[in-house]
Formats: sequence, C-alpha cells, structure tokens
Amino acid sequence: MSRQRLNQGPLGPARTDPPPGPDDGASRPGRFVGWLGGLGCVAAGYGVFQFLFQVLPGSLGGEAAKYLVAAVSGFGTALAAWLAAALVRARAVEAARPALPPAPPAPRAPGPLPQVLASAHDALVDQVAVVDDPDRGRLTGWSHSLGESTPSRPTSVGTAYGLHIMLDLGVPDGRLGPGELVDTLWRLRLPGGGWSARSQGAEARPEVTALVLGALARAGVPGERLAAEVDRCTAAFTRERDHAGRESTHVVTTVLRGLLRAAPRAPALPDLREALVDGAISDAGRDHLRCWGYRLHPPYGPPSPLHTAQAVVALERAARVLGESAAVRAAREDGVRWLLSCPDAPHHACLDLENLREEVRRPRPDDPSRHEVLNVRHFTATWIVRALLSPAALEVARQDGLEETWRELLDGAVAAVWERQQDGIWSWDRGDSTELRHPMWMTYQGLSALRAYAVWTCRPDGTTTA
Repeated sequence: MSRQRLNQGPLGPARTDPPPGPDDGASRPGRFVGWLGGLGCVAAGYGVFQFLFQVLPGSLGGEAAKYLVAAVSGFGTALAAWLAAALVRARAVEAARPALPPAPPAPRAPGPLPQVLASAHDALVDQVAVVDDPDRGRLTGWSHSLGESTPSRPTSVGTAYGLHIMLDLGVPDGRLGPGELVDTLWRLRLPGGGWSARSQGAEARPEVTALVLGALARAGVPGERLAAEVDRCTAAFTRERDHAGRESTHVVTTVLRGLLRAAPRAPALPDLREALVDGAISDAGRDHLRCWGYRLHPPYGPPSPLHTAQAVVALERAARVLGESAAVRAAREDGVRWLLSCPDAPHHACLDLENLREEVRRPRPDDPSRHEVLNVRHFTATWIVRALLSPAALEVARQDGLEETWRELLDGAVAAVWERQQDGIWSWDRGDSTELRHPMWMTYQGLSALRAYAVWTCRPDGTTTA
C-alpha cells in the first residue's frame, strides 16, 4: 500500500505533519551536545584538573609538577569534549539538508542494431529491380534472393517480403516508396486471381496469396479492395481442393497469419484455427506436452520446434483478434511449455534451433499424375524468437517458475539469429556448395526478430531488462 493511500482520509487527504527541521525533535540530541560542547567542556576540563590535583601524590615532583599534569589532562579533556560536540553538530546539520537529485546517467553509445537496419535498407534500395514488362507494365521489386547472378525480375514472394521489410524499417528517404511495391504486387496478380511462387506456375496458391494480401493490408490497402482476393483464397483452401495444403502445418499457419492481417473477420479463420489445434500431437519425450509436427494429419512426423513455434505464433495472433476458448488456450500454452522444455545447451547452438527444409507436393493442375513440388526452407531461430516474444509466452513461463529458462532460450535464439547476418543481410548456406544465397524471406525474418527483441528490451528509464 502506498504512502499516499495511508494518508488518505474519508473526505480527502488526511493532515500530514511537516518533516522535522533542524530545530525539531529529531535535532534535540544535537542541541544538547552542542550546549555541552559550548559550555560543559570547560567544566569537564576543570573537574578533571581538580580531581587529578587532589589525588596526585606530593612525591611526583612538587606542587608545580602536580599543577602541570592536572592542567594538561584537564585541557585535553575539554578539547576532546569540544571536538565531539562539533562532530555531532556537523552531522545534525548534514542530516537536515535536502537530498540532492541523482545525477543523470551518462549517455550510452548506440548499439550495432541501428547500423544493421540502415545497411539493410541501403542494400534493398541498391538492389531493387525495375522492369518494364510489355504485359504488366512497370514492375518495381525484388526476386526471390538478393544478388542473383541472372538478371533479376520482381516476383510476388520477393516483393511481398521486401514490402514487409520496408514497412518495418520505415521510409527515411524518397528513393523507394511502398506505393510502387503495392502497385507491382497488383500487377503480378495471376489472370484468374491470386498469386503463386515462381516455381508454382500459373495456379494461385493460398500460402503465397495470403502472404501478399497480408503485405498489402499492412501497406494500407483497404479491405474492400482485398475482399475479392480473400474470398478466392479461402474458397480454394479446402480439403477437397487443396488436400496437401490443408495437411501442412507451414501452409495452414501462413494462411492464418496472412488472413488475420488482410481480413480479420473472414469466416474461414475459426475453421483454420480449429484445424491447427486438432493437428497437435503429444510428445512422450517432453512430459506428454502437445506440440506440432510438419503435418496436421497422420503421419504427423516427429515433434518439431519450428512447426510448434509457427503454431504458437499463429494461435497467439488469432487469440488477439478472435479471442480463444479454454481448449485453444490450453493447446497454445502447451506449445509454449514444450518450447521451454528444450533439454539442449548452450541454447544459441541447440538442436531446437536447427534450420529445416521441407517439401509441399501438390498434383499439377494440368496433369494430376505429376506433382508440383514447393521447396520450403525455414529459419528456425527466428520462429523461436517470435514465439517466445509475447506477453502470453512470458505469462506461461512465470506461472511455471521458468522465467530464467525463458530468458536463456530467448537470448540464445536471438544470438543465433544475429550471427547469421552480415551488414543486415542474412545468408542461407547451401550445404555441400560454397555458394551462399540471400533469400528475401530470410532477411525479413531476421530483421523482424531482432527488431521485436529490441522493442521488447527497450527501457527508456535507462535500466536494462532481459
């Protein structure tokens, strides 16, 4: 209870006495010793002189020696009493002075993140592709990766992630504006509506369409303009029309996140969330906590930190928009607890942070006997950061007494994200090849994770936090 509340009376603030000053009760011992030092020290010295003069034997050396010894002792006693009184007076005066305000903290040197963000912005501006397409008009954006050896041409996926990055970084100058990127994404729309990745051909795919719609919504495109594309996306994303997509944890969470941005009232959202919750599995290796594999239907695959983090992020965002039932909340919290139960250390290089590859195989629309294969790569550490960086995840950690574990896992994941970048651009090592590629999605996820962590740990009062 605060001091203000204790002083509150039934009709308003209760009467409070002024703080004791130098002449109040708190200074009475000082006044008494001060009087003793001003007057009593002489009496004390004289008393010592008289006592010694009477008790010293005459054999000491005569009357003169007795006078000398008694006088020196008396003078010393008086001087000691005066010095003690002066010290007490000085302490009383010092205690009565008002306390000086603390000195402001010295300004700290900026960290490396601002330079990384500025370097990333400059790299994207320098490598933006501008192409005059005879059918689609002027296209401004990026291909799948930065620094491709072949002449780059803007793609839906690369430009959508580039737009996300520019919105995260802001627009410090006029070299590149979001409006040009928005226009390009509309021009890249397929003839029948929707968007697809470069390797998917002319058939719109829900995960790419939801990604583009989410970027357009973030850039300020009104919902009325997006509504027709949202309807096409949700109508095509059913088990009958996209069986492979509806079984993929990656695809379902991607569509769910994109639609939560573009159409938060879409009727399909509760159904997608229910499918995600129903696809959770129990892991006997981690106290039978629920988690997610790469599939939402049998065979689910092994428990996956990546897909569990993706599910936690999607469910946490859905909870903010749609609310959540007790059953959905329990599944989401189980996913957080599963991530917190990582048995490996040190956490910046633990197995839970390993990057993954997966394939999404769909029958080709022109030849159902053959399959279209979408190769997906995952920057796992960024998903762990995003899953743990939420008030809901921290609340679970505090409830279970795992706040220190939460902090260690988060710091480890952030360190793993940081070490994969150079000048604000992230690289994917192709394994058996020395070639490094710089996918736009990886740079977006890396910048987004570091920016979210910086915002979380920012303390304007000068203190630090986890």
